Amino acid sequence: MLRLYDYWRSSAAYRVRIALNLKELNYDSVAIDLARGEHADASHARRNPQGLVPVLEHDGRHLTQSLAIIEYLEEMFPPRRLLPADPVDVARVRAMAQLIACDIHPLNNLRVLKYLVDPLGAGEQEKRAWYHHWVATGFSAFEKMLEDPRAGDFCHGDQPGLADVCLIPQVYNARRFECDLDAYPRIRAVEAACLALDAFTDASPERQADAS
Repeated sequence: MLRLYDYWRSSAAYRVRIALNLKELNYDSVAIDLARGEHADASHARRNPQGLVPVLEHDGRHLTQSLAIIEYLEEMFPPRRLLPADPVDVARVRAMAQLIACDIHPLNNLRVLKYLVDPLGAGEQEKRAWYHHWVATGFSAFEKMLEDPRAGDFCHGDQPGLADVCLIPQVYNARRFECDLDAYPRIRAVEAACLALDAFTDASPERQADAS
């Protein structure tokens, strides 16, 4: 039994939903409403001391951090691989995934944006400029990585994998915050290829039961 403690608008949880769908794994979803502060409840803190989502429960164990969860799924449920076979290619895919998950997302997540406003006193325009800056910095590098001949319809080859799983939620957030994506035709092409697949569209925030 797989159970995902989730929030519809969490991009980290969005990644895990995509990975579960790509691997065609059935799971129960339990909504943790971040807007209402449910992540701060003691019951959730027992699952994750950071008080964050996602948390994946499997065989009575609670797993945290989206990339660690996805790597766990990769090892436990090998059919429909999200990582290539060659170690050099694996390193490339992980680098792309980490560019999103470690370099863009942490600077622009909800906790950081709230901290910019209070206590640092940033206004809405300054907060949006911060967000746009870090998306542009990361996406400019990602776009160059997609020039590699190993890229195909997706970030690596002609099947979606770990890099795509991380990219699509970040593109979703970039559109939500009205970032200009005209300079990233390769990213937009990968986005279109991914969103043609049910595994990605079924994981999208608006299709989750707790979407509001």
